[in-house]
Amino acid sequence: MQLICDKRFRRSKADLRFRVLSHWQFFCQCRRSSVLSSKQATARGRGGDVATEYVTQGQRIARARHRKGWDQATLAEKIGRSVSWLSKVENGRLPLDRMSVVGQLAEVLGVEVAELTGQPYRHETTELDSGHATVPELRLALQQASLPSGVMLRATREPRSLQELEANVRLAEQLRQDAKFTALGEVLPSILTDLIAITNDSSADRDRAEALMLRACHMARVSSNLLGHHDLGWTAVQRELVAAHRVGAPDLVAAASWDLCGVWLHEAQLDPAKDAALSALDQIEPHVSTDDTIKAMWGALHLRAAVAYSRLWDQREAESHLEEARRVAEVLPRDGNVFQTQFNQVNTTIHAVEVSMELGRPRDVISRAEHVEIAQIASSERQAHYWTCTAAGYHMNRKDNEAADALLRADRIAPQHVRNRPLVRNIVRDLRDSGKLHRQREILNLAKVMRLL
Repeated sequence: MQLICDKRFRRSKADLRFRVLSHWQFFCQCRRSSVLSSKQATARGRGGDVATEYVTQGQRIARARHRKGWDQATLAEKIGRSVSWLSKVENGRLPLDRMSVVGQLAEVLGVEVAELTGQPYRHETTELDSGHATVPELRLALQQASLPSGVMLRATREPRSLQELEANVRLAEQLRQDAKFTALGEVLPSILTDLIAITNDSSADRDRAEALMLRACHMARVSSNLLGHHDLGWTAVQRELVAAHRVGAPDLVAAASWDLCGVWLHEAQLDPAKDAALSALDQIEPHVSTDDTIKAMWGALHLRAAVAYSRLWDQREAESHLEEARRVAEVLPRDGNVFQTQFNQVNTTIHAVEVSMELGRPRDVISRAEHVEIAQIASSERQAHYWTCTAAGYHMNRKDNEAADALLRADRIAPQHVRNRPLVRNIVRDLRDSGKLHRQREILNLAKVMRLL
């Protein structure tokens, strides 16, 4: 389904409203398949836990290839790679360190990205489980939030006031930036439930409540995509789009569109992600010169477009959007974080590192990483993302000790973020078998807690 938007972005409130297809549904539940050896099956039969992620990404690719009835030469030809390259990937000797490559394989093989990554990943402790335990409660809240206005389950208590909910949303947003997803999962469902009741109350300040609903659904989208529950990510962004449509404010329209891009990037739907960013930029352009919030969203959408183009391996367009984001960031606060975008000068440099990584330019990854003032951004999630991309760059450069240092630093900053990322799992699995690292024991310990050993 596609979001239908009026490309003529007029200034009146009525004409700012999105025309959204009513209750469009996305049934893209990503379910992980598990292949157990007889030894593993016996362990489960005894009631023991399977402590290792036995099915590698390469094995998942091979399984999908076999299902298509293709040999390695056929798949290699379809993706423009050598048989040797594909053989190394499938045998676990070459990690997939770019989402663009994973997305290309998923598209050619006709599977969802999650089938190749194996998400969601579960962990041994409640703290590191990163909010998985509260997914059923979050799912119910998002399902209720997506129902037509006036339809909801019977409330068990009176909702909190809007003033109290605004304070709760701010605290939850800090948990999101701190990458504390277990704590976020514990508070987010009840916030959504209260906002559902208020947005259905004809006497309430609905515009204010809908703006809070958009912010809460953004956090649900981020945590759902991180954990690999991509169907929930879609449900959350649907409700964001509805909130933006109901209020009609251009900043909310831009924020919802920014998150729509995020969902599609997680699903490796690169053309829709790119088109959503470009469409939103067209719509908010008349307001950029008069409103700093819109200006920040303008920059954030250019960063989304840069990532999408980098995964499409279009360097010229990716760099063009990066440059526009840099230009805008220079005139905005250095600690900017409009709608949780962390749009500021430091984040534009982090995106430059990511773009170089996705373009497969490891030397540029390292050179750009050296110019990032990472301590200046007040977001553990962004800091960990920077160190993860830097680790990928070092790993592509075959500098495994430096890659291990960067990866371990990312894990110290935000373990709940790092240990749920497919990219990290691929690098850790490869470093695990190196045997030549200065910090081999620490990498082995990380592999163990990630169930990769």
